[in-house]
Amino acid sequence: MTTSAKVQFQPRWKEELVCTMDERCFIIELTMGILTVYFPTRPKWEAGAPDWAKHQWERVKEDLVVWCKAEHIPLRIQDDAWVDFPWDNKSSA
Repeated sequence: MTTSAKVQFQPRWKEELVCTMDERCFIIELTMGILTVYFPTRPKWEAGAPDWAKHQWERVKEDLVVWCKAEHIPLRIQDDAWVDFPWDNKSSA
């Protein structure tokens, strides 16, 4: 069984956290006033994700938890958080 590479995270100046997974990117919210990462719930993720990402919520969440802990950044999983797949045909969730 092949193990997938970890999801990589890179903060961007527009209160965005660029996530790279399997050579594809998506963006989640990273507020700068009080540094916090907001990640959508599984149903919200699955409703707006393109096919390649639809079933990757758990993988992304696990890697995001590790990254946030290492960076000392709080992580909030909530229904009103957004994710954007700007290089795919679907719009933001």
